[in-house]
Amino acid sequence: MSKSKVIGFIGTGVMGKSMAAHILKAGYSLIVYNRTKDKAEELISQGAIWSDSPAEVARQADVIITIVGYPSDVESVYLGENGILQHAKENAIVIDMTTSSPVLAKKIYAEARAKGIDSFDAPVSGGDIGAKNAKLSIMVGGNKTAFPTIKPLLELMGTNIVYQGEAGAGQHTKMCNQIAIASNMMGVSEALAYAEKAGLNPDTVLESITSGAAGSWSLSNLVPRMIKEDYSPGFFIKHFIKDLTIALDSAKQMELRTPGLELALSLYEELAENGEENSGTQALIKYYR
Repeated sequence: MSKSKVIGFIGTGVMGKSMAAHILKAGYSLIVYNRTKDKAEELISQGAIWSDSPAEVARQADVIITIVGYPSDVESVYLGENGILQHAKENAIVIDMTTSSPVLAKKIYAEARAKGIDSFDAPVSGGDIGAKNAKLSIMVGGNKTAFPTIKPLLELMGTNIVYQGEAGAGQHTKMCNQIAIASNMMGVSEALAYAEKAGLNPDTVLESITSGAAGSWSLSNLVPRMIKEDYSPGFFIKHFIKDLTIALDSAKQMELRTPGLELALSLYEELAENGEENSGTQALIKYYR
């Protein structure tokens, strides 16, 4: 994608800030907006241009990327009176990287196409570490013909960019990702709790099992945080609950039973009720301890 294109980025939180920084460092003009401006100050100090609203970003940018909190935020940012689709240029491209509803992704795509705008749902996996290191996995749904246009931009943020299909396919793929993580998080937490109860050294246990059949991203990256009692959020529990709820609703619509997903959701909801909603997902170990 030509460096003459102006990129808009809405949502500069834990992950969005790092993702936007990679685009800025690549030499693009970057316009940013976040509900809390101080979360964008670091980007502004690096040369990003602040805008006061999503509408203002949309009026100026050729490509608008969003990564916000909840489906309700996505709907407001895109479809509201002062939203992106009301103010974006014709032939603009919008890329929602929030984990959101597949149904909403399809709705945004239809409304965007009616205005001559290409829309993609492109949720990500890899957490704060993947965002900082530009090694996210990015799952893309939308217009296959236009996908090659945005791929170079996505490659600034991730190393595994896969076109999954029509609008909504990116979000459905992310649901598969979250379902797999949900049961895995229970497994790695139970394994650590077992090691501690057995009087083992958790670090040496981890050294043995990460390279075997039990190996996983969560085991390698989150269990060390559990051992150190570091519950800072690479990904908030409250956002994981949102994702798992979307996944469960989607599964029910397809008449698919997901008992592992249901159990994981119930455990995280219990943690949130006990004040852990702003902790990282690795705080699940507190349930077992």
